[in-house]
Amino acid sequence: MFSIVVVEDEPDIADLLALYFRREEWTVHLCADGESALTTIRARQPDFVVLDIGLPGELDGLDVCRELRSTSDVPVLFLTARDDEIDRIVGLELGADDYVIKPFSPREIVARVKAIQRRGNRSTEPQSLVVFGSVEVDLVRQEAKVANKAVPLATQELALLRYLVQNRGQALTRDQILTGAWGEDWYGDQRTVDVHIRQLRKKLGDDLPLATVRGTGYRLG
Repeated sequence: MFSIVVVEDEPDIADLLALYFRREEWTVHLCADGESALTTIRARQPDFVVLDIGLPGELDGLDVCRELRSTSDVPVLFLTARDDEIDRIVGLELGADDYVIKPFSPREIVARVKAIQRRGNRSTEPQSLVVFGSVEVDLVRQEAKVANKAVPLATQELALLRYLVQNRGQALTRDQILTGAWGEDWYGDQRTVDVHIRQLRKKLGDDLPLATVRGTGYRLG
């Protein structure tokens, strides 16, 4: 599932963008300042960031982009209310992929995000290595580590973990998990999911952000 972080301190704009992005079936996380943006991006590891330049607090959008580029190549689309060429040049030099001047059409933002995806700046396939605190999940090697020490997982535990990682940030029902991790041909009790979830929590510890969603199922991240 494609995930996107929107960093915008004007609630009306943030909510409008979130509405259009969710119509594309993208997972959306909203932030209103630079500090929370960096925290969210590091935790969620999104596929894309829409970033307003003018943000409240100590970090503006340029600061956030500069910090991101020291550790990440996640695509960044700048939003700016200032029709100032120097801002756009600085933003692009910092590593932003594109920029849009306010006011704008949300359809234009969606189109630009898709265009950047097509240019292949970053694969929309799930990352091979995903880190949650001391927990590392390598989807290529099909292994998990805690504090850099390999943790043996059964085949079905790995399949479950892979599905949760690929859909991180989403609240998943037990039926969705069964279909995604066990396959459409599998028939059995939904409690199988609960048992395997308990095993993952036991083996990988508290740093794995695997939450129970009351009345629904589970969410990773």
